[in-house]
Amino acid sequence: MKNYWIAFALISFLFLSCKSETASEDSEQENTAEMTMSEDGVKMIPISTPLGEYNVFTKRVGDNPDMKVLLLHGGPGMSHLQYGNFDQYFPQEGIEFIWYDQLGSAHSDQPDDSSLWTIERFVDEVEQVRQALGLDKDNFYLLGQSWGGMLSMEYAFRHQDKLKGLIICNMMSSLDEYEKYAKEVLGQQMPDEVFAELMEIEKNGDFENPRYMELLMEHHYPEHVLRMPLDEWPADVNQTLEQVNPNVYVYMQGHSEFGITPGASLEGWDVRDQLKEITVPTLVVGGTHDTMDPNHMEWMSKEVANGRFLLCPNGSHLSQYDDPEHFFPGVIKFIKDVNSGEF
Repeated sequence: MKNYWIAFALISFLFLSCKSETASEDSEQENTAEMTMSEDGVKMIPISTPLGEYNVFTKRVGDNPDMKVLLLHGGPGMSHLQYGNFDQYFPQEGIEFIWYDQLGSAHSDQPDDSSLWTIERFVDEVEQVRQALGLDKDNFYLLGQSWGGMLSMEYAFRHQDKLKGLIICNMMSSLDEYEKYAKEVLGQQMPDEVFAELMEIEKNGDFENPRYMELLMEHHYPEHVLRMPLDEWPADVNQTLEQVNPNVYVYMQGHSEFGITPGASLEGWDVRDQLKEITVPTLVVGGTHDTMDPNHMEWMSKEVANGRFLLCPNGSHLSQYDDPEHFFPGVIKFIKDVNSGEF
């Protein structure tokens, strides 16, 4: 796609800014990625689609018959490395989790046909993955962040009878409300001239203008995506950005960081009226500095029939990295409370 440069520019900026990394460290990271594919726990799962069969990557960490968490990454088109630090928290709590690259992402097959990039087909894919992994209502927790949170909601609307618990992280239930928050709240926190320039670029559809990414890198990403200096972003985050598939991301999300680009397939997505249909135990997680409105996410936790809200006061969109002190204890407590019947 003509706007592939957006993902590439983001990746390039991040890697060029990480001046402390040496060539040997880069080589070590590449070797780690290669080892991930051959370690025990990896399972390539065949997925049936309208265009034939493809394989998706999963990797199980831990073994618990009662608490199994399938992780849905964001993007769309990112990778399981978004959750790279989960192995520092879940195993010692006895919680099994499964890293998973959705079709079109990272270690999974990447067919080049946009007819596959629909919510309905992704929901069906998650259901096929669930069946292949032997997950059921007695052990299956589904955790999704950002696009993964959207997908987890859509899965619950269709298959909540298969779920033990649902965890929606850093995702609102309306993309129109998200755009309103991004422009009317987050945009207003920027210097006036910066936000005006960004909106002018978006108005003109001039997303190939280098200024767009430069301004976002300085004024948006370190404030609301991951609250760390860019040269301190974890290797897992940099790698998941390196692995992004723009053919999926741009088709579904578009180019804008202040909403969904007109014409993108997710434009107009809104499930606010359906939240009350979710009766399975549900945790909604938000960050004070998130790209998503934490007040809306708290409201979501009250709309579902059996919900709880977790606010990460120091967190942004990737709260597991910039506020792990609140993110992981809160998520772990929810999983254990549901498992013990105390929720």
